[in-house]
Amino acid sequence: MPYIHRIAEPIIKQYLSSFPVVGITGPRQSGKSTMLQHLLSKKYRYVTFDDYRVAEEYHKDPAAFMDKFNDAVVFDEVQIVPDIFSHIKLAVDRDRQRYGKFVLTGSSQFAFMKYVSESLAGRIGLLTLLPFQYSELPARRRTSSIVFGSYPELVMRNYRESKGWYSSYLETYLSRDVRSLSNIGDIREFRQCIGLLAARVGQIVNYSDLSRDIGVSVPTIKQWISILEASYVIFLVRPYFKNFGKRIIKSPKVYFYDTGLISYLLGIDDAEAMQRNHHYGNLFENYIISEIAKKELHTKSHSELYYFRTNHGVEVDLIIDRRNTLEYVEVKSTKTFRPEMANSIRQLLRKGEKGFVLYQGKDIPFGKDIFVLKYSKYLSR
Repeated sequence: MPYIHRIAEPIIKQYLSSFPVVGITGPRQSGKSTMLQHLLSKKYRYVTFDDYRVAEEYHKDPAAFMDKFNDAVVFDEVQIVPDIFSHIKLAVDRDRQRYGKFVLTGSSQFAFMKYVSESLAGRIGLLTLLPFQYSELPARRRTSSIVFGSYPELVMRNYRESKGWYSSYLETYLSRDVRSLSNIGDIREFRQCIGLLAARVGQIVNYSDLSRDIGVSVPTIKQWISILEASYVIFLVRPYFKNFGKRIIKSPKVYFYDTGLISYLLGIDDAEAMQRNHHYGNLFENYIISEIAKKELHTKSHSELYYFRTNHGVEVDLIIDRRNTLEYVEVKSTKTFRPEMANSIRQLLRKGEKGFVLYQGKDIPFGKDIFVLKYSKYLSR
């Protein structure tokens, strides 16, 4: 099976020559191990703590284990043995000028970052690897990824048995990762929460509604959403209010990193079924915004994603804050452009900023600072 190069590879190479430790987080099956084995197999040893025998070897004698694996080693799913972070710190501090000494991976963002901040602050370069982004996908798979997602294994086998794959993925996630992150009382209720969120992508999170529909407390819903964020199932986009006053909606909107998982949860089997779904506009919006999130994370752009909505109907789906400038993105699932689609962007746009209307039609000349583009052109940039 041919290897597909990842956009993040140059940053990893740069970090290996700049930091004693490189840390890579991302969901299970996003391609972290495949990428690292492709890049580093000739110079680095690969050790995965998903293998219980390796974890047992470490716990039996940590000092001997670290003597054995003390340089040029990849530790996969390192959060499974959290006290190893202190041993890594000691090994790094004995030779601070040796860069690229350890590469650490983890599928739980919060657990990983907790131990990093306690032991490896200032010693580690961090990045995130998500499933394939649009420009990484083979051209013949790009349209299908809207419905079936972009996890590497599924893409490489042309989405065969995608239902079974997502079913297995979800059950593995629930039984392994979730239980290690938190004491979930009723897995069925937690699974119901995931399904309800899938039906509400692109919408403002209403914790009270979710609490009532599932029959659990609001704090429980908030805890579950934090767990889903930590394990890269969903991400929240928060409202932008800087320089725009305070009369805006303040709750976050929810998106899934992978649209294939949404399709599985909602029983969507093909593109026609997705287009018939009464939430199709939100599903397409989720696809575009998740792809933009991947682009920003994989290139380590340090940008922040927001949405904007006032109580008076001024709304922009996405604001990309690049620190020194803003980009406004409006997503439409139609193939027909109408000038009013750009109205909100036009109201908010300031000198030096850019706005984009992304839809499924052709590129249209529109103005100096507002661009009307077919979504594929924007995602391929």
